[in-house]
Amino acid sequence: MTAELTHQKPQVKWCATALDKQGNINPPKVESHTWVELLEELNPLCHHEALLLCQESDTEWVAWIPDHGEATLSVDQFCYPVN
Repeated sequence: MTAELTHQKPQVKWCATALDKQGNINPPKVESHTWVELLEELNPLCHHEALLLCQESDTEWVAWIPDHGEATLSVDQFCYPVN
């Protein structure tokens, strides 16, 4: 008997969910130059927000974090705000 492993891609977490008129979830596309909320601070002195600079892969973004500097974040490390 062998166990089947499934690899799940990290998912962007949404601070809120936008619904269309039919009540369907309509999340926005993650874009550069957007401030996001970090789900966990990278160090105790850095801010809890990051500015997305550019997408590095399907699941990673290069971001600038005040009082920390540049970092590569996985999409499951931040919450994308929805207006």
